[in-house]
Amino acid sequence: MNELETLHSWVEQSSRIVFFGGAGVSTESGIPDFRSEDGLYRQHFEYPPETIISHSFYLAKPEYFFRFYREKMLPLGFEPNVTHRVLAAWEKAGKLSAVVTQNIDGLHQKAGSEKVYELHGSVLRNYCTRCHKFYPAEYVKNADGIPLCSCGGIVKPDVVLYEEGLDQVVLENSIRAIRAADLLIVAGTSLTVYPAAGLVNYYRGSRLVLINRDETPYDSAANLVIHESLGNIFSTFA
Repeated sequence: MNELETLHSWVEQSSRIVFFGGAGVSTESGIPDFRSEDGLYRQHFEYPPETIISHSFYLAKPEYFFRFYREKMLPLGFEPNVTHRVLAAWEKAGKLSAVVTQNIDGLHQKAGSEKVYELHGSVLRNYCTRCHKFYPAEYVKNADGIPLCSCGGIVKPDVVLYEEGLDQVVLENSIRAIRAADLLIVAGTSLTVYPAAGLVNYYRGSRLVLINRDETPYDSAANLVIHESLGNIFSTFA
């Protein structure tokens, strides 16, 4: 049995699948990732991207932060791809119990997934830091300079910046889902960003699948490793 046949067999036999995904899940929707050859971190800016999307930079240079955020981190107008759609279908069929994602684009929900744990937040949620009034992503996108609330406060995207902690409720729900999974599919992530990458260690089963174009630090711990594009793999389930 080859790798793809094994994966199909495991999916067929499982009823508590958890999918843990990173930027590679959305690249086939046209959203660039961070660490590949043409990714965000390989591009040249006045400051390193890791610095720009840090909490301290956001506080010190908010105008520059929002300019970068609008140009590079606000993926509006993109559509779910086959991976998003297959996962939503698995959930609807009662086979998938949760999606845990490092992405902030909201495409899993757009495809129809309901149980989605967004480790790094979402660009679709934006709140005034003073009065907590909600604003849609389009408001931030179309604002001139720093997006301001009607009360005068800054409207901050609900995304986790460097130096900020993950939402504890989201983290605990993710851990609980991964612990209970009978099949954990980790895909489209380099597994180098912590604490997110460490979630793999909470899996207690014997069917850990890693799907990624490049090797990851967890390849040796997986029960099945597939170095292939997600679209090629998930299109076989569509």
